[in-house]
Amino acid sequence: MKERIALERLTGLIAFARAGSLGSYAAAARSMAVSPSAVSKSIQRLERRLGVSLFTRTTRSLSLTPEGRELHERALRLLEDAEAIEQAATASRLEPSGTLRVAASLPIGIHVIAPALPAFRELYPEVSVDLRLSDQFLDMIEQGIDVAVRIGDLADTRLLSRKLAPHRLCAFASPAYLAARGIPRHPDELEGHETVSLRYQSSGQAFRWPFRIGERTVEILPHSRLVVDASDALVETLAAGGGIGIAATFVAAPRVARGELVPVLSEFAVERHNITALWPESRKANPAVRAFITQLREVFDERMGAVP
Repeated sequence: MKERIALERLTGLIAFARAGSLGSYAAAARSMAVSPSAVSKSIQRLERRLGVSLFTRTTRSLSLTPEGRELHERALRLLEDAEAIEQAATASRLEPSGTLRVAASLPIGIHVIAPALPAFRELYPEVSVDLRLSDQFLDMIEQGIDVAVRIGDLADTRLLSRKLAPHRLCAFASPAYLAARGIPRHPDELEGHETVSLRYQSSGQAFRWPFRIGERTVEILPHSRLVVDASDALVETLAAGGGIGIAATFVAAPRVARGELVPVLSEFAVERHNITALWPESRKANPAVRAFITQLREVFDERMGAVP
């Protein structure tokens, strides 16, 4: 008997939430696949149980009473939870499929995500991936993005997030440049060198060079005659002998492997823990999103652990 009463209450609350949002018993009934009279009776029973009138009814309109408006938001949350449970149960039985829209900053997209996509597609052949690379911050929900990977601290409370493996920031230069100009042994010695700096596309601000000196991290902003706004352009400039610059080790790794760049001041290199995977809460039960997040964690753990 208690279980039946609980089910009746839940049905009444769902009917109330739907009718309040859709503006009529008939519309609520269609969304619930029941008759308008069933919706009406459920809401009447709920009103008797609560001891309040939830709607003001006329022959032409249905509107919430002040008490109804106060309770409607709570009923909507209950309805959202019920739908999320249903979505999660359905999704757990499905294989990943459909189009997965992924956004990432340029260096991460080029050096980490793009090389991992063939293996992901081999595991999940029913998933198509649409990878969008930009250092501009996008509104994921407005743009319909399923997963984004960004560097930096983000505060969009509408999104779920997970930190990925840390990355290392180090100074690099070409062997030819160092042979001609010498190797600095301390960040203070950079004043006597040509430097190449990065400017953020998103804000237009210059990237401040971090160094770990003793127990603290200091940041400097060298006077650079060469400034670029993409990490790959910075690495190419360094490899061509442009001077010394700071880059993430996973971006510089291919050039280091070919002997075209060498680490400089590596004992002062800084580790950062600010690469984050983000996805809308509405996508958390999507099988393709869950599979991609799992794959991201594995790829980042492997990739970041392998760079110099």
